[in-house]
Amino acid sequence: MLTIPQLTEKMIAFSEGNTADIHHFLCVWAYAKTIGEAEGLDEKTQFLLEATAILHDISCPLCREKYGNTDGKHQEAESPRLVQGFLADSGFDAALIDRISYLIAHHHTVTGIDGMDYQILIEADFLVNAAEKGLGKEAATHFLENVAKTDCGRRLLQSIFLDK
Repeated sequence: MLTIPQLTEKMIAFSEGNTADIHHFLCVWAYAKTIGEAEGLDEKTQFLLEATAILHDISCPLCREKYGNTDGKHQEAESPRLVQGFLADSGFDAALIDRISYLIAHHHTVTGIDGMDYQILIEADFLVNAAEKGLGKEAATHFLENVAKTDCGRRLLQSIFLDK
């Protein structure tokens, strides 16, 4: 079974030198790892979360080529088959691949969140996207009040965007 470092290396190679994509998924992974560990996830869920964070934008290159952008809905639609193919030789069992695929296919959907893995992925991705896009206090406050649920994610959001 692929380890997190092996999966990361494979995803970096898949990114074909796109440093913005690589930087983004590494930052999302770092936040997801931090939040997951702070929230006390069990080992299996932590692994699933970290693997998902690394792969969460796997469809961005395809979306740029096919649609000319990386709109979240395009990413969600295109990702399942890419995830299945990417992980086919990973040694991950079908249930793990299915959950990773599901989470990636919903990582821009903040309604119907059904698990700590999903919640933390949403929070980690928002933290990185908010910084990359220069979102202001209004967006951070809205996310804090309406989406963020984990103690660690809320603290990070507060300290990064709202305590300035």
